[in-house]
Amino acid sequence: MTDQLPEIVGAGKFNVYTGIAADSAAGAKVPTAAQLGLEAPRFCAACGRRMVVQIRPDGWWAKCSRHGLADSTELDTQR
Repeated sequence: MTDQLPEIVGAGKFNVYTGIAADSAAGAKVPTAAQLGLEAPRFCAACGRRMVVQIRPDGWWAKCSRHGLADSTELDTQR
């Protein structure tokens, strides 16, 4: 299933930029850079854990200790 986003950056229970629960009424503000697609995800969408993120000149990769690795080059085909 290459047409689906990896679990750690796909639609999940948590916001990937703030780590706040998606169903929370708090309405956390998403950073402008993230809205423009310039920011790498910092939190796992599936569990809300902080991820290890490496920024490269050609993109980024993010790794959740529970859900694995996502690379921005893999996501380019989804755009």
